[in-house]
Amino acid sequence: MESLQPNVLTFLLIAWGLATAVFVVLLIWRSLLTNKEDDQLFIDAAEEHMAAEQRMIVAKISALSRPITTAGIASGVLLLAMAGVWLYEGLKNF
Repeated sequence: MESLQPNVLTFLLIAWGLATAVFVVLLIWRSLLTNKEDDQLFIDAAEEHMAAEQRMIVAKISALSRPITTAGIASGVLLLAMAGVWLYEGLKNF
């Protein structure tokens, strides 16, 4: 049973690293999209394509909110699970 615990901790560490990497990549992607977003556009009928482009950017940013939240929660839960397993092992060997 002793050899099983480092494998669980290793698995949790790898899963946490992947979830955190996905979380950071999604945050960077959202940041890049928001750099392209304008707060105000003063356009006439000839520049409607600019308004359509801004609406598309806002839709992409909105679509990213759920995956960002999910990846952040997964990263936090896995971090807490790793801490729990580490503490359990430490107290068991104490």
